[in-house]
Order: sequence, then structure tokens, then C-alpha cells
Amino acid sequence: MTLAWLSLLPATDQLWLFMAAVAVLNATPGVDLLLTITRTLQGGQRAGVAAALGISAGCIVHALAAAFGLAALLALHPQAFALIQWMGAGFLLWLGLGQLRRAWRSSADGGAPAVGGRAMSFGADFRGGLLTNVLNPKVALFFLAFLPQFVPAAAAHKTASFVLLGSVFVLQGTLFLLVTVALVARLRRWQTSAVARRVLGGLSGLLFIALAWRLLSGRVTPA
Repeated sequence: MTLAWLSLLPATDQLWLFMAAVAVLNATPGVDLLLTITRTLQGGQRAGVAAALGISAGCIVHALAAAFGLAALLALHPQAFALIQWMGAGFLLWLGLGQLRRAWRSSADGGAPAVGGRAMSFGADFRGGLLTNVLNPKVALFFLAFLPQFVPAAAAHKTASFVLLGSVFVLQGTLFLLVTVALVARLRRWQTSAVARRVLGGLSGLLFIALAWRLLSGRVTPA
């Protein structure tokens, strides 16, 4: 049984290359990493963990979609691809404007104790992470383009191999985000200045808005 599972994985050198590439991709600044850091700074470790788990759940959705051909179907239908891009950009814009609004209210109130306004529930942070990831069609195309390169040509069950590699990707990404949450949570203890908290909220809002603009202005409709 063990040997059967091993046959679904690439050779050892290719597997290490895969894991190294995943590590680099996880460390590359993007929407998922920004959301995890922002929610940890604003809501503490619990909020950061919830956002990270939501992002990981989104990656599971993308990995399964790519494994079973849904991502390929998305790539073949430009209208559907564009629709998801607009939805993703809209969600990022909503996040950004929300951050700016809460930072402004904090400033108007003379320095509220938290940039994020009222505390969000674990479920709300989880959904935020999930939607941020799922509504980014470029993640779907990434899984479609990246994972097949490491599926062994001799694997008898290509879909199972795809799902297994996707699981390794998600597990590694989840661990990276959780470590990030633990490190950022320590930094949060030093975040005592009300002005610093308001500036952080404002900058986070601007970054989310910039990412929404980048998603739309840099979009390439699949052929």
C-alpha cells in the first residue's frame, strides 16, 4: 500500500524541487500573505489562524478543481474567467475600503483601541480567507500550470497523483501561514501606539485596493 502511494509522487530530486518551489511561492508577498498578516495584527493570533485556515481551504478548492478539470474549463471560457476576476477584485476592493473606513473612524474617535473596529468572529475571518483565495482565478490557473509538471509520467492514476501533490502544497502552505501568524502575533505586542494602529489600517486598505486594481488592470483573458 505504501509503495502504491509512493508511485504517485515524483522522484526524490523532483519532490524536493517541488517543495522548494512551493516554499518560495508561499514566501512571495501576495493577497493571502497580506490578509494573514493584517488580520493577525488587528485581531490577534486567533484571527490570523482563522484567515490562514480559510486560505488553505481555498487552495484545496483550487487543487481539486484543477485535478478534476474545472480549472481547465475555466481557462477555456474567457467570460467565466473574467467574471471571477471581477468578483475577486470587488471583494478585495470591499476589504480595502473597509480597512480605510475603520481606520478613519478610529482617528475620528480619537484613537480607538483596535484598527479593525469591532472584533470579527472566527467564522468571519475564515470566510474572508476562503473568499479571498477562491475568488482569485489566477490561483486556479497556477495550480493548473504548476502541479502537472510534477505528476510522474509513469503514474497509473494521474488524478490521484495530482490530488496528492495538491495536498502536499496545501499542507506546506498552511504550515507557512501558521508560522507567520505566530511570528506576527509576537510583533503585535509592541503595537501600542494608536497612531501606528491607524496608519497600519490605512496602509492595509490601500494595499488591498491596489491589489484589486492590479488584478483587473493586469488581467489576461485566457485563449
